[in-house]
Amino acid sequence: MEIRLLRYFWTVAEEKNISKAAKLLNITQPTLSRQIKELEESLGVALLHRTNNQLSLTEEGIFLKERAEEILLLNDKLDQAFLDQKNKQLSGSFSIGCVEADNSDTLSMMLEEFINDYPQVRFNLVTGTSEDISDRLDKGLLDLALLLEPIDMNNYESLILPREEKWGLLVSKETFLAQKETITPVDLKGIPLLTSSRKEVQDLIAQWLGAPFEELNVVGTYNLIFNIFSLVENRVGSALAIEGATAHRDIQQFRFVPLEPELKTHGVLVWKRRIHTPVVEELVHRFTHAFQA
Repeated sequence: MEIRLLRYFWTVAEEKNISKAAKLLNITQPTLSRQIKELEESLGVALLHRTNNQLSLTEEGIFLKERAEEILLLNDKLDQAFLDQKNKQLSGSFSIGCVEADNSDTLSMMLEEFINDYPQVRFNLVTGTSEDISDRLDKGLLDLALLLEPIDMNNYESLILPREEKWGLLVSKETFLAQKETITPVDLKGIPLLTSSRKEVQDLIAQWLGAPFEELNVVGTYNLIFNIFSLVENRVGSALAIEGATAHRDIQQFRFVPLEPELKTHGVLVWKRRIHTPVVEELVHRFTHAFQA
């Protein structure tokens, strides 16, 4: 399937209007309509619902749009990579993913210095869950990612960042737990809890607990800490989380109580083992020079 056809379809799917898409693509409306029709015939499926001059995606169309977006992004990144190599200068762009963590400040400081030194460079910052960020990194949609231990680093080059992430319990100030200085494994017995949906994190908590994770009274799981503040406020449960994910929010109704014995993990900068653009190579070099022991 030609990249050109994928771009045609993606633009139509994004605009939901053949005329608007044709103008953006700088081709005639009949030509674009014919190309989309031929694409549907070659795939043997309908990609668009056409009713009352309005377009909507079929189930197959939604699937193709998602895949097309990934392929087009990779194609654009490849074109940019060759352009950067041709120009032999530090310009271009890179994409970096970041989870919610205290080390996001470290990333911000590094990017500030980098952009100041290389004003022709642009970046795309993607925030999400560890699973989302790792998936994008594996597909080549991201050049680098800042993840939080524990993670499987077999497929990556990595650099452990020095700032540690402290684990604790985010509680409502209305609960008795807010009066405690630390939270011990005994304190968690029977208490309704909200925890990360990541198995690696649950295994980490179980190791700290000294007992199977299933012994905890987990009433719900989450993927982004942002989603659990209202649940903690309404006392649905208290959330096991890292302090860095809560430190920069207005949490007057909450208190973060650290775990005892202390549980800390690190932020990790990771990237795939492959040939990178000069921009990415320089950014990795800067991180390595700044933080490698």
